[in-house]
Amino acid sequence: MPLGLNPATHGKRLRAGVFGVLLAGLAGCAAPMPRLMPPLPLQWQHAIASTAARPTDPHGWWHAFGDPELDALVNRALRGNLDVAQAVERLRASRILHAHAHDRYLPALRARTNDAIDPDASASFFVVGFDASWELALFGRGEGARREAQGSLDASVADLRSAQVSLVAEVVREWINLRAAQQQEQLLLQISHIRQQQWRSLQTRLRLRLTAPAAVDQAQAACAQARAALAAPRQAIDASAQHLAVLLGQNHPDPAWLKPGPPPELGAWRLDSAPADLLRTRPEIARAEAEVLRTAGELALAHADMFPSIGLGASMVWATDINNNHRRSSTPNGIASLGPIIDIPLFDWGMRLAATHAKDHELKASVLAYRQAVLQGVAEVETALGSLQRQQQREEDDMQAWQALQRVDRSMQTRVNLQLSSPLDRAESQAAAAQAAIELSDARAGHSLAYVALFKALGGAPLPSTVAAETTPAAAVGSAATHEAQR
Repeated sequence: MPLGLNPATHGKRLRAGVFGVLLAGLAGCAAPMPRLMPPLPLQWQHAIASTAARPTDPHGWWHAFGDPELDALVNRALRGNLDVAQAVERLRASRILHAHAHDRYLPALRARTNDAIDPDASASFFVVGFDASWELALFGRGEGARREAQGSLDASVADLRSAQVSLVAEVVREWINLRAAQQQEQLLLQISHIRQQQWRSLQTRLRLRLTAPAAVDQAQAACAQARAALAAPRQAIDASAQHLAVLLGQNHPDPAWLKPGPPPELGAWRLDSAPADLLRTRPEIARAEAEVLRTAGELALAHADMFPSIGLGASMVWATDINNNHRRSSTPNGIASLGPIIDIPLFDWGMRLAATHAKDHELKASVLAYRQAVLQGVAEVETALGSLQRQQQREEDDMQAWQALQRVDRSMQTRVNLQLSSPLDRAESQAAAAQAAIELSDARAGHSLAYVALFKALGGAPLPSTVAAETTPAAAVGSAATHEAQR
């Protein structure tokens, strides 16, 4: 025992310390977080061949196309898209609620007025008072409220991220479709012009009785088919331009989009992403993890409802006599009260216990949903990697076919110049080369779209800039929650 300290004082301090430790324990006795074991493979099955390019940054993956117009479109869409704006507002709402999640366990003060009549109808009073209450966050209530609020905030951050990922992917996809359709329209116009000249030449030969009418009819049909084929790319141009306008939050497409331009070409890139990177980039996984945290908070609150609610309360009431049938009033003008508030649940037919069991099953379901989200993400990336390889091979094959038909056309041009072949024969080689160019354009677009699908599956999108102040703290707290959940 320390010198100068009597036994009575020592006993008081010991009881106060034990009481403080007990309160701290009661305040934090929430159910532990479940362990999240993401079912991730060690490596991707469809590996991308390494190139001399630098690793592609998932926050700016579309820069691999080297298209300034596309870069400007993405920036405009991130500023003007309405889905992203909605997600930003919902995130701000979640941040406000998160900042005040623990306020219910702070002292509160309320003013009230009332009129009261004695049961014997002998007097009536006007009552004015103040009520103060302070519920203690015991039995895991505080931790449950923190988890629930943090889970809701993390879910809002993931929703914003998901909106940005989808937006960037849609803008890049529609721009590729628009430019590819414009290129195909130009090639189809060439074919239509070739078929029209071929038809006219055969009409001349028919008048000279150098060909049969069936050949003219066949040429006319080919000319009509070439004109009809123009409908598909023109419809695709209109659809892509309108969709781009919606993505950018405007009611009409820019006239500059409708001017034909070269399709974006995928430059050198390299993927160094590992399966474990999905946990940090894919918003669907982050959303599922936030749902686990939120459900764990609901379980902690349901478990806390099994125990007493303990707090402190105080009141100050003033009463004014309005009408009194007695000659003298025995009621004091004001009165105060102070004391503990204890609400002990005794019997409710098992509803609180059932609610706890139900929340426990919901928590298990959210953990399974998290694992499902991880599996779904891995499957989408593997599918995109496989599709990217096949589209790359298709582009290479179509390139070889187009180059071969180009050589055939040049050879046929030489024969026509030497008057060894008819210009009608050259028309067929020109049409075949143009058709091969259309196939090559479609293959390049497919290769680019597969690249877009890959980085959409990886959760690639730029880091938020307009709401950096809102998202950065949430992301930091979300990372802490992830670490806590995986311990």
